[in-house]
Amino acid sequence: MSMQDTIADMLTRIRNANRNAARTVTVLNSKICRGIAAVLKDEGYINDFDIIEDGRQGLIRIQMKYGPRGEKVINTLDRVSKPSCRVYTGVEDLPRPLGGLGICIVSTSSGILSDRQAREKRVGGELLCTVE
Repeated sequence: MSMQDTIADMLTRIRNANRNAARTVTVLNSKICRGIAAVLKDEGYINDFDIIEDGRQGLIRIQMKYGPRGEKVINTLDRVSKPSCRVYTGVEDLPRPLGGLGICIVSTSSGILSDRQAREKRVGGELLCTVE
């Protein structure tokens, strides 16, 4: 059975691992999932990620990040743009989750960027998800 929405699958696996306080989680490898993982790492929401070759599509192993007493770094992880309803925003209309404390992940012509990077480069695009 083919998977229709790999981004939603990735976000759900991260959400479940966060809820269970798992140290690592594996998701399917794709260019957009690698971009999302890179943004989460750059913004400090995960420790690291690495690519595992399995002879097929490959996997991404994500090391989750928690606070010193085990508190969760990721509180909410919501998918905004879906295959059935795409959401595109210009650079002026990019939302600021938690008043700027959270991030939005945007698919732009310059690649997968956080909302801060998109504002610096002055590009808009498809609003993939928000992280708080």
